Amino acid sequence: MDLLEKVKAAGVIGAGGAGFPTYVKLGSKAEYLLMNGAECEPLLRVDQQLMAVYSDEILKGFQLAKNQVEAKTAIIGVKSKHGALIELLNDRIAALGLMDEMSVHPLPDVYPAGDEQVLVYELTGRVVPEMGIPIAVGCVVINSETALNIYKASQDEAVTLKYVTVAGEVPAPLTVSVPVGTPIRELLKMAGVVNTEGIEIIDGGPMMGPLLDDIDGFVSKKTKGLVALPAEHSLIKKKQQTMKSAEIINKSACEQCRMCTDLCPRYLLGHSTVPHKMVRAMAYNVEADELMTAAQTCCQCNLCEYFSCPAGISPKKANVFYMNKLKEKGIKHKPESEFKPREMREYRMIPSKRLIARLELTSYDRAAELKLTEDYMPETVGIYLAPHVGAKAVPSVKKGDIVKKGDIIGDVPEGSLGVPVHASIDGTVTEINDKLILIRRN
Repeated sequence: MDLLEKVKAAGVIGAGGAGFPTYVKLGSKAEYLLMNGAECEPLLRVDQQLMAVYSDEILKGFQLAKNQVEAKTAIIGVKSKHGALIELLNDRIAALGLMDEMSVHPLPDVYPAGDEQVLVYELTGRVVPEMGIPIAVGCVVINSETALNIYKASQDEAVTLKYVTVAGEVPAPLTVSVPVGTPIRELLKMAGVVNTEGIEIIDGGPMMGPLLDDIDGFVSKKTKGLVALPAEHSLIKKKQQTMKSAEIINKSACEQCRMCTDLCPRYLLGHSTVPHKMVRAMAYNVEADELMTAAQTCCQCNLCEYFSCPAGISPKKANVFYMNKLKEKGIKHKPESEFKPREMREYRMIPSKRLIARLELTSYDRAAELKLTEDYMPETVGIYLAPHVGAKAVPSVKKGDIVKKGDIIGDVPEGSLGVPVHASIDGTVTEINDKLILIRRN
């Protein structure tokens, strides 16, 4: 098999975010290959730790990806505050003889430095069009864990291991390696959380991660972090806010100061995103039409809701409100042809420390020691059939089957977007439903 076939067969997807199948990205031809090592979400530590421990494997995977997309330039984006990591990566690039293949570019310590479109601009000076993806300006972006999984796929190793930071209201924050499908409660126990009463769990980072619906769920291939916070924490209350509540508050409290727009990362890149106008439209019950399509350019980074607005209202939800209305009517935004970053962009980027303080998370901004527990095997794993963008995997096993780590237990239909899912431990299939396959350890 060639690299694309191996990456698909190994089930490699984006290790965070939406989980886009990596073989599709690597099927493009690009001028730039970029590695997203920004990890801009507060409290998460996975990428920086993986790049330090598995630097050679990540760099080799990055080189394989560069060759596959035929990129002329490969750049690794790492925040400048991680000086020791940047020095290590430069040393390993030299030791592996890859100095002509790739380089490391320091990034500002701002949010959201890890947004794909922000990253593309910081590393290349190019602006991705509204509602576009990096390949529109000749770029393919992967993150460090994905690069590691590409390398492993080249060695015929499937994605069966996941790296997750557990942080927040926990006695012992840590980043841990566990089999895909490990119960969420097991990770919380590793961080010292035994009683989960009175706490809520954010699935991912504090800014974009949703509240976990089911604490009895399982780690997926795109789980990046678990942030535990007291149920009464202001961030939890904000995430629990309903659209109806946001609509009422937006109508009553908006000052039209336009701070939500002036600090918006996409607006600062030259996009037409204008959340303050969406709040105004919501206040006056303006119908969704072609004049409201700027709402569709919102990346939902939550900066306007959690940082920018002095009145504490919900500009992002106003964007989402009109996104949904426009979708119902089949109206789509028509992007401009050229984009130029706003002159004030450099002065309006949000430092991570200020964001963490505004979120009332400073006391939780602690080290999360990396623990490589590659021999750890939970009693039961739950392998989700749709952990990625695209078609859901169809089970290829039945209840009672004995499987080994790395066996394909579900695959997507031929010609569909998606990747197979694999057993992450040796065991016996105990249950199959429309969401997942349960395997009990032998």
